[in-house]
Amino acid sequence: MADPTYDYDVLIIGAGPGGYVAAIRAAQLGLKTACVESRATLGGTCLNVGCIPSKALLHGSELFEEAHDGTMAKFGVKLGSVELDLPAMQGEKTTAVKELTGGIEFLFKKNKVDWLKGHASFKDAHSVVLRQAQDERDVDKTVTAKNIVIATGSSVTPLPGVTVDNDKGVVVDSTGALALDRVPTHMVVIGGGVIGLELGSVWRRLGAKVTVVEFLDQLLPGMDGDVRKEAAKIFKKQGMNLRLSTKVTGVTVKGKQATLTLEPAAGGAAETLDADCVLLAIGRRPNVDGLNLAAIGLELNARGQIETDHDFATKVPGVWAVGDVIPGPMLAHKAEDEGIAVAENIAGLTGIVNHAVIPGVVYTTPEFAGVGLTEEAAKAAGHELKVGKFPMLANSRAKTNRESDGFVKVIADAKTDRVLGVWAIASVAGTMIAEAALAMEFGATSEDVAYTCHAHPTHSEAIKEAAMAVRGKAIHA
Repeated sequence: MADPTYDYDVLIIGAGPGGYVAAIRAAQLGLKTACVESRATLGGTCLNVGCIPSKALLHGSELFEEAHDGTMAKFGVKLGSVELDLPAMQGEKTTAVKELTGGIEFLFKKNKVDWLKGHASFKDAHSVVLRQAQDERDVDKTVTAKNIVIATGSSVTPLPGVTVDNDKGVVVDSTGALALDRVPTHMVVIGGGVIGLELGSVWRRLGAKVTVVEFLDQLLPGMDGDVRKEAAKIFKKQGMNLRLSTKVTGVTVKGKQATLTLEPAAGGAAETLDADCVLLAIGRRPNVDGLNLAAIGLELNARGQIETDHDFATKVPGVWAVGDVIPGPMLAHKAEDEGIAVAENIAGLTGIVNHAVIPGVVYTTPEFAGVGLTEEAAKAAGHELKVGKFPMLANSRAKTNRESDGFVKVIADAKTDRVLGVWAIASVAGTMIAEAALAMEFGATSEDVAYTCHAHPTHSEAIKEAAMAVRGKAIHA
């Protein structure tokens, strides 16, 4: 039953994957719930300008490339002239976003979650000032809650010397790269991480020359070393130009052209690189500006994040935080799990997220996925290891589909045989990795996975074979 002292039992700031899921779960548990969101639609970055629209363009560009490069002809599908209709592709992306964001609005109504449109900033630990636009002016009102959850997500990390202007379409961030109205002649991607490679691959498939500039000596920071090495080979084979161990010191724009100034990461002579589109994708940072955290005495850590305990409570009683604003990988599914957990903790239940088993996926072609420890991290943690690898070239389904790039790698503790990490490169690695996450959540050994019957022929048999390879028992390699 709602506490009459407050307007709400739970007030969530932000309606992204962490916020909207927390709101729905809190309402399901009988708590009077509201969610503050400043966008015109729910779903946050993920549904509006992130995960969902990018996947629409990835899928569309994959279909175009298959039709355009003759891949379909191998399987007896002959096509005439293939042309790109970019407005139609962008239109389908918009439709998908509208359907999914509208679905969340329906779920709010169904679960009796109040959507408070506007910006919230703390007045004290149990009240926020809600700024709303009304009749062409801003109106402030105070809203109180027994519990307040910060779920404001993240935004693009800026780079000194690089000014983003999505409206011009020359120097863009991920939001601008999703909305381009033409295929660039030459796109330079600053950053060799997930976002840069996904969006760079979209525009490469649609006809752009793509150059990736990465400060580190390998792509995909945070992934297993073998995966990172293979990634460079795969993207080079696909036609991407990789400039590793290179930093961007500035970008100048004249009209519709940009000139980048590059230097070796270790220092050295500068050079220039011309492009008609530059994508800044060096990472994301927590959205905490404007929350007035000082009013409740809540400081940020050295990385600009909000620290919480195991239950997602901050040091301020009644104030909680989930998602990209707290430590951990900035992933929608992590935020969703934390949203469920924080709502259950507020309701007096036990909400837990196992942060050791959070899968990550790069939705390129092929996909790159992993869960748990990399081989490097496992060794650094003091584990003695046994590692099994199985190439997708030896997987019957992948070979038949002509999707033979990649491998599966299972990392197990040599003494206990417990699976510590699984890494995969395959056309459907993002789907395959769920099996590995489930196995690890239940403390599986490599033998458990190896002796689990897998349907044939499927890509997932590669996980079974990699697990068998841990003990030298792989059959097909």
